[in-house]
Amino acid sequence: MREVVNLRASQINACTFCLHMHLRDARKAGESQERLDLIGAWREAPVFSERERAALAWTEAVTLVADTHVPDDIYDKARAAFSEQELVDLTMAVVTINAWNRWMVSFRIPPSVARDT
Repeated sequence: MREVVNLRASQINACTFCLHMHLRDARKAGESQERLDLIGAWREAPVFSERERAALAWTEAVTLVADTHVPDDIYDKARAAFSEQELVDLTMAVVTINAWNRWMVSFRIPPSVARDT
């Protein structure tokens, strides 16, 4: 779930470096390409569990906190899906990937990818 959360926050923040890195890490961890392809449409995609949906909603709300202020319904769903410690850990994961996204985007750090010439 950590890589899915990292990927969704990185999509929102348009962090190419982190998207590249976490897609690679997710594949290495055994995440299916189908699920990776559908992270951006997680609400409609049938491949995510209710717990994963709660984590993705939480990720979006915390990532966009200036806009969302983490709505009560998202908080309630996250509290129902996760223990207090799990929600703290999830929030720290979201805060951490958002910090990395901001570093990499701000300093224009590109991913290490092969380039066509």
